[in-house]
Amino acid sequence: MPLDRIRATQLKALGANIRRERVSQGISQERLGEMASLHPRTIQKIEAGRVDILYTTFIRIQRALRSSWEKLMGKP
Repeated sequence: MPLDRIRATQLKALGANIRRERVSQGISQERLGEMASLHPRTIQKIEAGRVDILYTTFIRIQRALRSSWEKLMGKP
């Protein structure tokens, strides 16, 4: 599988994990954006796996959700 396809698959999985955790906590995309100091549209793009995110952005989301690295990153 080409690297771009692998990366796209990984970003979609990460986005799905973030969405799953957000929804399980009953948090809207807008609220998560506020909690992580990100625009709700950015949250939407991340959850859809359409953008690569910086480590610092991931940490902001992780802290806002108070979730473990493993829960958001999924299985390797």
